[in-house]
Amino acid sequence: MTIQGAINKSFILFGLLLLTAIWSYQTPNKIFLIGGAILGLVIVLVSVFKREWSPFLAPAYALVEGLVVGTVSAYYAGYGGGIVIQAISLSILILFIMLVIQKTGLVPVTDKFRTGVVMATGGIALLYVLTMILGFFGIHIPYIHEGGTIGIIFSLVVIGVASLNLLLDFDNIIKGEQYRAPKYMEWFSAMGLMITLVWLYFEMLRLLGKMRN
Repeated sequence: MTIQGAINKSFILFGLLLLTAIWSYQTPNKIFLIGGAILGLVIVLVSVFKREWSPFLAPAYALVEGLVVGTVSAYYAGYGGGIVIQAISLSILILFIMLVIQKTGLVPVTDKFRTGVVMATGGIALLYVLTMILGFFGIHIPYIHEGGTIGIIFSLVVIGVASLNLLLDFDNIIKGEQYRAPKYMEWFSAMGLMITLVWLYFEMLRLLGKMRN
């Protein structure tokens, strides 16, 4: 595994994601959203246990995730004001900022830092799953998913956690080369970076949508 190899794989994955994202954006469908989310989750879980399959699973995930990204983007485009372009631009800006932070060593990725970010990410994921389950019973957690001060602050915190996850992704790629990880880990690491960036993009859309409200 090499850093350049992981970068090249990342560009390939985002190219594939862009293809299906543009198509689903033009023809949004709930089937793309639900089916893509479920299938994407299955692919990610399989890749965690079968990392050697990443050269096949990562491109498949990119194509499937593109359907979700395009459909969600089409929904938020209804807010007007170029919200999708703004979310993309801000996500790319954060990516470059975190790259600079990683290059300068301003925030070193220590074991404690990694543990803290993983715990915060797990807490957010658990909250989202709980919200989804309660939603089936008509119960909604107030404030955090709504507009207003609390909702906006919550989104900013989540965006902060997602941004810190980028540092973990960069560190994984660097250490993959240092420890001479197998070649297929380039695909696995690239997929991890893409998952984080897509999450960051979705949270940026949510924040801008709340600010519109």
